[in-house]
Amino acid sequence: MIKERLVAEISGAPVTIDVKRVTRAKRMTLRIPPGDANPVVTIPFRASLRNVEPFVRQQRNWLAARLAERCPAAPFADGAEIPFRGELVRIVWQPGTRGTVREGRVDGAPVLLVSGDAAHITRRVSDFMRRSARADLEVAVAEFAAMVGRRPTAIRIKDTRAQWGSCTPAGVLSFSWRLVLAPPSVLRYVAAHEVAHLIELNHSADFWALNEKLDPNHECARLWLKTHGRTLHAVGGERAVHAA
Repeated sequence: MIKERLVAEISGAPVTIDVKRVTRAKRMTLRIPPGDANPVVTIPFRASLRNVEPFVRQQRNWLAARLAERCPAAPFADGAEIPFRGELVRIVWQPGTRGTVREGRVDGAPVLLVSGDAAHITRRVSDFMRRSARADLEVAVAEFAAMVGRRPTAIRIKDTRAQWGSCTPAGVLSFSWRLVLAPPSVLRYVAAHEVAHLIELNHSADFWALNEKLDPNHECARLWLKTHGRTLHAVGGERAVHAA
């Protein structure tokens, strides 16, 4: 739990920075969480807080650039519009109804109908997204795996930040659930890419030839992720908690 904060002046404006002490940390690191949550400085557990401000000042140009380009958080809340399989859908809370989350339409527009208590909207929508991502990815992976004649040993759904997908030498494929927010062609692109790694665990010419065979349109999807990927990380994020 973050218990310490400091305020630094970045580009002429005050920015609240959370300080997180980690037992295994050997040096200070600075990261920008998705959405509009406060920047976080991770420091060794017994490090002095006095050393954090000079470190942040050294990183102020990098911090200013990253803050300028990030997207505001889009929490899972009643009335919020979020991307789902490439189109905007609105979250509609239905108090007094039973069930979890259902896809539907209101006045012709796509919606996600969420039942139960208002306090459970975030969790229920998040669980729905993960289930949907797994369902879509299992279908895509099965299709591409049949084309290469190799099955993964497992498929895991995570909330990764650095990678949209990965493949281990043991054949375990991992994917970000946020791929279900993107157009289906993007999810299929990442699925094909990781299935190709079941055969070629590298990025050699042979790998790219196989990737091209599995997904001839992979360049378009790759460009979409490069252009819009960071917006997906803001979906379901919490609003920042600022110092008083």
